[in-house]
Amino acid sequence: MDIKVLPLPAEKMKDKIKDESQLGFGKLFTDRMLIVEWKAGSGWCDARIEPYGPFMLDPSCTVFHYAQEIFEGLKAYKWSDGRVALFRPEMNARRFNQSGDRICMPEIPEELFLDGINKLVALEQDWIPTADGTSLYIRPAMIAVEPVLGVHPSNHYYFFVILSPVGAYYAAGFNPINIMVEDHYVRAVPGGTGEAKTGGNYASSLKAGLEAKKKGYDQVLWLDGRERRYIEEVGAMNMFFAYGKHIVTAPLSGSILSGVTRDSVLKLAPTLGFTVEERPIDVNDLMADISAGKVTEAFGSGTAAVITPVGKLCYKDEVQQLTGGRVGEITQNLYDTLTGIQTGKLSDQFGWVKFVD
Repeated sequence: MDIKVLPLPAEKMKDKIKDESQLGFGKLFTDRMLIVEWKAGSGWCDARIEPYGPFMLDPSCTVFHYAQEIFEGLKAYKWSDGRVALFRPEMNARRFNQSGDRICMPEIPEELFLDGINKLVALEQDWIPTADGTSLYIRPAMIAVEPVLGVHPSNHYYFFVILSPVGAYYAAGFNPINIMVEDHYVRAVPGGTGEAKTGGNYASSLKAGLEAKKKGYDQVLWLDGRERRYIEEVGAMNMFFAYGKHIVTAPLSGSILSGVTRDSVLKLAPTLGFTVEERPIDVNDLMADISAGKVTEAFGSGTAAVITPVGKLCYKDEVQQLTGGRVGEITQNLYDTLTGIQTGKLSDQFGWVKFVD
């Protein structure tokens, strides 16, 4: 599909932050955005890159009342040689359509998804920060915009992509976080929408997250919704536990997100001398194994932070510390290797990196 590039008036151009240490996350957006529409009877149409700005939406739009909405998250990196790299964007395209299928939204051709991002990032590449740990965050999303009340799939959708230059996730250093295991609220159940990247999943996690922060914890680790016994995921991360050089993570059972970084860890770890296993993890067994010294490290994986070390885990007021509050060797190794591949400091033996034309 031809993607039109609309003019960017001088008055619409924004000032870029000169001090990249002040970027933060998701607060500043670039000059342009991509929009493609889908209409019943017409399919995908009217693809354009236009100046960044608000949508004019009817108050009765389906997205506001029945939450037909999905999104993705990936990053662009500017390498030292000036090339712009994306990390496994085809996986985001496939997961986007998997989410859309669950929420009854139209499938977007993978080529259109990738070509649109490629063209938008190429136009906005001057926005990509270059300081260590920084990147250009890419947020594709789809919303239902048919102006009608009624519980049924919309006949009109916007697929859009916005870009945000983001600072280093670990601005204060690569340090462990503290996690509380949630034993009251549940995030998702098999057969629900847990494996879809849709806003409702994140809305349902907010209350538990706020309560955890009041107790001094950074994030919530969810248990399965059926028995509230098996480890699932942290709100924005998949979780891993290291038994020496053996790394264990929960299986994709239909209620957790199939993380791109999660898949990358599972493929990368064996090349670094570790074994990996996907299996159910009983929280009681896990706490006992940490106490006995069998679990030597814990870490999360996700697009924003890549790898996040875990220093403390709390379950039912029992607190277990891991690695003495330091970053474990496996965690550091995986973080250094993944970020090295993403930024061009290490060779990409997997073919994960795609360059923007």
